[in-house]
Amino acid sequence: MNYTQTLEFLYTAMPSFQRVGGDAYKPGLERIASFCQHLGNPQRNYYTIHIAGTNGKGSVSHMLASILREAGYRTGLFTSPHLVDFRERIRVDGEMIPKQRVVNFVEKHREKMQELDLSFFEMTAAMAFDYFDQNDVEVAIIETGLGGRLDATNLITPLLSVITNISMEHTEFLGNTIEAIASEKAGIIKKSIPVVIGQSNEAYNGVFEQRAESLNSKVIYAEQEFLLRGIEHFDNENQHFSLERTRDNRTFELDIDLLGDYQRHNIITACAAADYLAELTPLTISRRAFREGLARTAANTSLMGRWQVLASEPYTVCDTGHNADGISFVAAQLEKLEADRIFAVMGFAKEKNLEAIMALLPKHIHYIFTRASIDRARAVEDVAAAAEVLGLDFECCTTVAEAVTRARALATAADAIFIGGSNFVVAEVEGIVRTTYEE
Repeated sequence: MNYTQTLEFLYTAMPSFQRVGGDAYKPGLERIASFCQHLGNPQRNYYTIHIAGTNGKGSVSHMLASILREAGYRTGLFTSPHLVDFRERIRVDGEMIPKQRVVNFVEKHREKMQELDLSFFEMTAAMAFDYFDQNDVEVAIIETGLGGRLDATNLITPLLSVITNISMEHTEFLGNTIEAIASEKAGIIKKSIPVVIGQSNEAYNGVFEQRAESLNSKVIYAEQEFLLRGIEHFDNENQHFSLERTRDNRTFELDIDLLGDYQRHNIITACAAADYLAELTPLTISRRAFREGLARTAANTSLMGRWQVLASEPYTVCDTGHNADGISFVAAQLEKLEADRIFAVMGFAKEKNLEAIMALLPKHIHYIFTRASIDRARAVEDVAAAAEVLGLDFECCTTVAEAVTRARALATAADAIFIGGSNFVVAEVEGIVRTTYEE
């Protein structure tokens, strides 16, 4: 099989959550444990950091991977979903897994994967574990797919667990209360291994503390370790943070090549995690690596879709925030945009709480609602009906490409265009790719 045929096999024989949603979800560790044993348990051959949470885990994962790379470690990064190319999920020192390695892995282990009836995500996680081992990775950042306790990535025993935050999402799998969802995410906490909590909340702090106490694990609240003293946006690619470390009142002046006001939470989480790794694990992270890793997060890891500026005239930005919590940050930032008019191209996934999300959208924006070309995308008619009830100013386009073209036709140089609502919409935007994908 070539690369295209290999991906087609994976997507059809092992449907992905990204493509079909809940029908692809297979909780439990039995299958992935059996398959990794078949591979020789490669996940045991390097240090790992495990990251879960409702929002922010992608940004935090990329920040930590960049810091560790700048510290001189050969660093693996496993994340999901991808935007453009499947191989975005598996990177070593910022480079995607080569196409031929994907083909070779599937050809070699296809029968075993089918025998175990692996899910798409289980297969992908195992491929990452094996690729990291084969490429002499020293430390890997492993992001959960969905939940934590029964997530395929929970096979690892990390140096540190990180939970960014908790909000209502995937309630059909994780529970219909904040406490229930937190309990599932808390499942990544391991015996005697500390956990960093990115954003504390009285609604779920007790869940983490109870789980950690039962396992003799320390809970580290990031917001108690680092205090935000100031933020400065100084161009369309970078922002500056002033942080104070509470244990010694030391000030850190940090640049980061990621935009989005929500990064104020993520940088604090990443700093608390990196600080623990530097102080209390075998890893050595200098202040230079700490500073330069954050400053080069996007450059080192090719992270895309986080308040990413695509054009300056008109100012055009995309963001992958896709649930109520994520959209709330997007909406707040849209309110701050200095533009004559704002046009927002948006579409959503079927399983999202459409009413809750759309109730957050600013009323002064002209919306162009659309539907991504994927089965999980919400019908534009459903979105239009909800917009009508809310009194939003909107129109509809059949495809993302048509919607973006329409927004560009309406906007002048003094206006602004936002593109988002789901990963799928952002993935279809021409110009999203910062770098050319090579073999």
